[in-house]
Amino acid sequence: MGKANVRKIHSQQSRTLLCFAIVAASIGVSSSAGRPTATQQARQALAPLHPIDAHAHVFQSDPALTRMLEQWNLHIVDILVVDDKGLTRRPLDQQRAAALAFIHSARGHASLCTTFDPFLLSQPDFTKTTIDQLNQDFANGAIAVKVWKNIGMELKDGHGNYVMVDDPRLRPIFQDIAVHNKTLIAHQAEPEVAWKPDSKALDTSYYAEHPEWDMSKVPGAPSKAAVLASRDQLLAQNPRLRVVGAHLGSMESDVDLVAERLDRYPNFAVDTAARVPHLTIQPRPKVRAFLIKYQDRVLYGTDTDIMRKGDVNPSIADWQKQLAEDWRYFATADTFNYDGHMIQGLQLPLPVLRKLYHDNAVHWIPGLANGGVR
Repeated sequence: MGKANVRKIHSQQSRTLLCFAIVAASIGVSSSAGRPTATQQARQALAPLHPIDAHAHVFQSDPALTRMLEQWNLHIVDILVVDDKGLTRRPLDQQRAAALAFIHSARGHASLCTTFDPFLLSQPDFTKTTIDQLNQDFANGAIAVKVWKNIGMELKDGHGNYVMVDDPRLRPIFQDIAVHNKTLIAHQAEPEVAWKPDSKALDTSYYAEHPEWDMSKVPGAPSKAAVLASRDQLLAQNPRLRVVGAHLGSMESDVDLVAERLDRYPNFAVDTAARVPHLTIQPRPKVRAFLIKYQDRVLYGTDTDIMRKGDVNPSIADWQKQLAEDWRYFATADTFNYDGHMIQGLQLPLPVLRKLYHDNAVHWIPGLANGGVR
């Protein structure tokens, strides 16, 4: 659905319905009382906004997934990632095929974000081959391109130097993305705990499960500041390239850091994927003021990951739980337990919620306007 149609939600009838659903969601009654569960209430409130999950990884086709997307009226950006360390990751060609099969099965509720293999950088035809591959993906409907944390945190050149995202060899690729009016989704760096272990940090368990990304154990690893500086240089070098910084731009510890980059780089936005918990532990007035001030620069995302064939129902349940809890945080003033912390919801104004959940994704990833969002 385009922006003109989105504004139809402003009708008095829709406003009344949406406000009623938000109030209902704040009550949090259970189905045991014969009334909708909190997840059902959130779905009823969120669906009229035509929500977009701008950051997901789904490579499995199943009627249950399609039903879930239809029930929530949810559209997703399905993102490919080249990960030589992830045992569950498929090779790029297999990922693309699985993602396209899912997108076809999703009946207009999903769009493709493609990627390229940075580990082929040393090959003499890397630039041409990569651009040709991306252009073919664009012709087949891809709306964005992902660059991942292995650029800056893993990949090295022939001299043993870390390859950063502002590497001159990558510049023609980014220029081509801009020429095609596509968006770059950039995951550069990680939370601070990847460099400075802290048993109390939110993401400590992730690095216990994925020690390969614990940079404190990698001799000679670049600092987080160096990785982010290279990302900032990319933004400065490519002012016509739209860039969405995944995971709050890896500046999740303080929204002031995000605001500083948004002020400096008008071609930069961020998504919330897997970082809403970091917002909840910051001062509520500060986060709320940030989201209102930068209401045109933040996209909602979950980082949902559904990789292999099998029973999708547990993954669907987790996804819906995440959607419901995030909606409760952003839309209501409830006090509740979120990820082990008692928090109070932000109760963002309806126009801000509409931008967070729909309008910003359509603006920053333009292909979504023609990608099945009704």
